[in-house]
Amino acid sequence: MSRMHRRNPAVLVAIGLSVGLVAFGAAAATAAPNAGHARTASVVAATSPPICTSATRPKLAARISRRVLAALATRTRSVVGLKVTDPRDGLTCKLHQGYHFDSASVIKVTIISALLLKKGGPRRLTAHQRALAWKMITLSDNDAATTLWNQVGMAGMQAFLTKAGMTHTFLSDAWGLTQITAQDEIKLLQLLTNPGTVLNKNSRHYVLYLMAHVVSYERWGVSAGAPTSVTVHIKNGWLPDPGTDNWHINSIGAFTGHNINYQLVILTYGHQSESYGISTIQAAAGVINRQIAGVQAASSPTTVLPNKASLTAPGG
Repeated sequence: MSRMHRRNPAVLVAIGLSVGLVAFGAAAATAAPNAGHARTASVVAATSPPICTSATRPKLAARISRRVLAALATRTRSVVGLKVTDPRDGLTCKLHQGYHFDSASVIKVTIISALLLKKGGPRRLTAHQRALAWKMITLSDNDAATTLWNQVGMAGMQAFLTKAGMTHTFLSDAWGLTQITAQDEIKLLQLLTNPGTVLNKNSRHYVLYLMAHVVSYERWGVSAGAPTSVTVHIKNGWLPDPGTDNWHINSIGAFTGHNINYQLVILTYGHQSESYGISTIQAAAGVINRQIAGVQAASSPTTVLPNKASLTAPGG
């Protein structure tokens, strides 16, 4: 998207905090010059407040906290907003959940949800609208998104946000510059995966069906480390700041399967390349998915980068 980026105060604060983390890591490395990055990451993880809590599985929460913080401590260019909810284990993880990020294409899940609320369900959509919805979610088609965004209208988008309780999401005239937070995106995913009063059953299943059929080369991000037995309902977004080397890379996902129903959001900013941002997300997501989905890893998971098609996909 060739739109001028509007720098917002929350992102500037996030950058400042990220620099503080980097400075701490540098100090730790100076204190133990032979320890290397792994040691620095371990020190940061051990001395930082835990980001996960669980009344029923406190050891799991502590383990995820340590490993996620260690993984992110090495990502010196990344500002990260993260949230996880897993009702099965009573687990919640949150890191900078209130920071605002440019939405890029993850807003497309909100667009189709708002359209379904406005129309009253998927059966009320025209054949053309269903075709556009398919392209918008599974292929991340921007033209399809713009058409449906205009059909919903700003009033329709705001009506959905209000009803969904997504009070920290701020719409922009350019949909990709809408300001989103991890806490609001988790509300959206919870709304889609659980019965409620905002969207009917058919609408919720329709959105999840689309997210489950995102093309293979756009299934990077929060899907990292998830076993094949789990269905990953995913939507990613990527957006460079014009004239800079800062990338916004976002990934949201709902994970369902046998005794599995959890949600994961990772929003990021500040990367010198698209692949760096994707690696940041996958470093954290790999830890989380392996722990929650029951595929235990003895060490931090290996980050697998997407193929070339992912890095050049036009959707954004």
